[in-house]
Amino acid sequence: MSKTMIDIDDEALALAAEAMGTKTKKDTVNAALAEIGARLRRQRALADLVALDEEGAFDLAREPGFKGEVGGAWEVTERIAF
Repeated sequence: MSKTMIDIDDEALALAAEAMGTKTKKDTVNAALAEIGARLRRQRALADLVALDEEGAFDLAREPGFKGEVGGAWEVTERIAF
C-alpha cells in the first residue's frame, strides 16, 4: 500500500462514507476505489457477455425444449432438427 497526500472534497468524502458505512477517511477512500474497480470489472464482464451473445453463444438457450443446466451439463428436453 502506498501513502499519498491529496486534497479531498470533504463533502464528497462524507457522502461516500455515509453510503459505504465507513468511519475513517482511509477506509472510505479504499472502499470507494475498490467499488469503482468492481464496477469496471462488471462493465467489462457485461461487454464480454454481449459479445458472446452477438456471436450466438446463447442461441441454444432460446430454442424450444431447452431445459437448462442439469448436473453440470446442458440438457435439451427434446431434440431440435436443424
